[in-house]
Amino acid sequence: MTEVLDNLKQTCLHGSHVALGAKMSPFAGFDMPIQYSSIIKEHTAVRTAVGMFDVSHMGEIFVEGPEAEAFVNYIFTNEIRGFDPGKVLYGMMCLPEGGVVDDLLVYREFTPNRFLLVVNAANIDKDFAWIEKQAAGFDCSCRNESENWGQIAVQGPLAEKTVVEVLGLDGAADLSFYTFYDTVMEGKRLIVSRTGYTGEDGFELYTTKENTVVLWEKLLAAGVEPCGLGCRDTLRFEAGLPLYGDELSEDITPVMAGLGMFCKYDKDFIGKEALLGEKAGGCEKKLVGIEIEDNAIPRAGYPVETPDGEEVGVVTTGYHSITLDKSICFALVRSGFSALDTPLCVRIRKRVFPGKVVKKRFYQTNYKK
Repeated sequence: MTEVLDNLKQTCLHGSHVALGAKMSPFAGFDMPIQYSSIIKEHTAVRTAVGMFDVSHMGEIFVEGPEAEAFVNYIFTNEIRGFDPGKVLYGMMCLPEGGVVDDLLVYREFTPNRFLLVVNAANIDKDFAWIEKQAAGFDCSCRNESENWGQIAVQGPLAEKTVVEVLGLDGAADLSFYTFYDTVMEGKRLIVSRTGYTGEDGFELYTTKENTVVLWEKLLAAGVEPCGLGCRDTLRFEAGLPLYGDELSEDITPVMAGLGMFCKYDKDFIGKEALLGEKAGGCEKKLVGIEIEDNAIPRAGYPVETPDGEEVGVVTTGYHSITLDKSICFALVRSGFSALDTPLCVRIRKRVFPGKVVKKRFYQTNYKK
């Protein structure tokens, strides 16, 4: 991932994306595929069968040492003490003021006192600098190994069948949601986890860049649909999953975003007091879902208004849902207008389109594991 084209990094699968005719675009400092065939076709493949994504741009930071558990628990909003090796947890790293440094996954390794932190591509350098700074005083080491890893996400109702039958990863079938196991491919480590960012069943395959190419080519040969970041966004959005920079940021706290369930207040972590203050006193703003009574598409940055024209918020993400055939959006609005069924409107250029507040999880999969 160190090659640079016009100051953009390339993942180890870049050559395959170009050969497949993918529409490429800058994302988080990388030249990434936005779509191969069409966003609708790729989105539908994941909802109905299986698709795969190059997510090698994501960051892998390892923390290990005698006080690794205490340190990770201090910088992470969720509670990692007491969960077994092979478990994955979602949560956030927060500033003392409560804003979010990043949202991430924490993997508890099978090696004692060792954790893998998977962070967003756009935040790798920022996150690692922040983590190293916080680690002062803890007996642990932190290593940014993002340059050494590739990652493929295989997502959809047929994801388990695909990774077992096409890749021979029989252990994948035994994984429950948010767990992982270790195996070996060509003498190198392969991490297989079952999390996902689409609302469907799914697996993540972490290994060397060379092995990532081999896995990708096997999946391609088996007819698995390659999917770009365009449908990754439409899929995660329908499932009510946040994107850092849109629904979370240094100015949007977990409480504002409705992610307080991932903050465990019976332990100490950076930002705890600020978030407790928000819980007790109420947030000025809250993230809501809005369903619009029209096919007009609400885009990020569009104003949100009351029926009488008072501006009360802004759209953070919006689409005409491919799965649901509805125009929907996330919006950050003043808290007094966040209750379900509250009538709100979105101003799209010169017109105003009425809608109402709905649950942020617009789409609910039937997947259970």
